[in-house]
Amino acid sequence: MNIEIVSVDARCTADGAVCPTCGVWSNRVHGTYLRFPADVPSGGRSVVLQLRVRRFTCGNSGCARRTFVEQIPGLTRRHGQRTERLRSTLAAVGLALAGRAGARIVGVPVRRRPHAGRPPVRCWRNRR
Repeated sequence: MNIEIVSVDARCTADGAVCPTCGVWSNRVHGTYLRFPADVPSGGRSVVLQLRVRRFTCGNSGCARRTFVEQIPGLTRRHGQRTERLRSTLAAVGLALAGRAGARIVGVPVRRRPHAGRPPVRCWRNRR
């Protein structure tokens, strides 16, 4: 038993969800799986969130999307690996303390992304 970690197991109890493409309500469950979005530490302890989400089958035969996953408003977003609370906390701390220093204070590891498709800028003095 680790007292440094708070473990939260959760699932949504709604009867169904709305297809994000066509807006049709569906309660036909296609399957379930676990998501582990990172969350803000609580009381100095790491929070491990284990969220069981359902994948639904869209009932509209004309819809381009056959299946979709339920999203919990205010907690998750599509393809998100962090909770909305952590995203807003990191954004506020990042703006105030400029990036990595703020991430160290919050206690959440932040990956460094390479330049978005741009080659690195080279100094004109190093050219030959």
